[in-house]
Amino acid sequence: MNKVWDAIVIGGGQAGLASGYHLRKRGLQYLILEATEQSVGSWPKYYDSLKLFSPAKFSSLPGMKFPGDPDKYLLRDEVVSYLKDYTKHFDLSIMTDQQIVCVEKNNKEFTVRTKSGKEFQSKTILNATGSFQSPYKPLIRDQEVFKGRILHSSGYQKPDTFVNQRIVVVGRGNSAVQIAIELAEVSKTTLAVRQPVHLIRQRLLGRDIHFWLKVTGIDTFPFWRFGKTTPTSRPVIDFGKYSKQLAQGTPDQQPMFTSFDSDGVIWSDGRKEKVDTVIFATGYQNNLMNLKEIGAIDSNGQPFHVGGVSTSVQGLYYVGLEGQRSISSATLRGVGSDAQFVVQKLVRYLKDNS
Repeated sequence: MNKVWDAIVIGGGQAGLASGYHLRKRGLQYLILEATEQSVGSWPKYYDSLKLFSPAKFSSLPGMKFPGDPDKYLLRDEVVSYLKDYTKHFDLSIMTDQQIVCVEKNNKEFTVRTKSGKEFQSKTILNATGSFQSPYKPLIRDQEVFKGRILHSSGYQKPDTFVNQRIVVVGRGNSAVQIAIELAEVSKTTLAVRQPVHLIRQRLLGRDIHFWLKVTGIDTFPFWRFGKTTPTSRPVIDFGKYSKQLAQGTPDQQPMFTSFDSDGVIWSDGRKEKVDTVIFATGYQNNLMNLKEIGAIDSNGQPFHVGGVSTSVQGLYYVGLEGQRSISSATLRGVGSDAQFVVQKLVRYLKDNS
């Protein structure tokens, strides 16, 4: 007979690793199932120059600080190395190359089936899949007639293949601004925005902005207790050159275009402009379709939950959802406290149903 685990964690990225840490700390029998060949989440797939906008001392997972300078702003590959070291340091129970096909529930136990044909039983499920696999690209009028290239920021790596092009980046968040400023060095680049980019200084009174978010409690303010979601539009952290570059028009900002045509876009004032590439830096959607059959999500793919505890399926929990408990919930600095909270609830459920 198959072993029945206390908890199965779906996803071996930062949310899954933080969950594994707290499950291990509680002495539970757990298994992390990761779809890819390594438990580093989506970090290797992000664009090459990605830089965290929070310093290392505010970006660690529970139990293990980032090595080196605590005030350093980490690059993508440094985060990847850290996650690998984290897994080894805590000897987390992980099985890779296990893409989930479906999750079922019979009586009090869950059954998880994978593409490789394996089947796992567990008393609880902790979903930590993140959203990178579900990029959101809005549908714009006449998009299908555009002869140029359209991609999401999740498919962007580096500027080499965009030299001397005419590029439009759609979005006004951190990724949109970072990518557009990088591309503006090799091509004519525009940010297409609904509202102008809102910048906030990286340092205030000699301290990184995340210090002030932490000491004031804003970073972990429990919006969820009041039935509210966290803000969808957040300021962009200015590392020092963003305001200068935007002021110089490299890149420039224009109100969002209204439609495509075969050669480019049609701006809100009616101007047609030839464009080679449009990059949508428009965020991601929840990747939870594996939980549909057990009634965990609504018709829009949104989970029924409060603070990461499912309200429609007993024994089901989440870590890493955007705005799950605070504005930092889906970040390196936020998944640890959310995982601790959810595992506490999970342990209580196991005791009540033992």
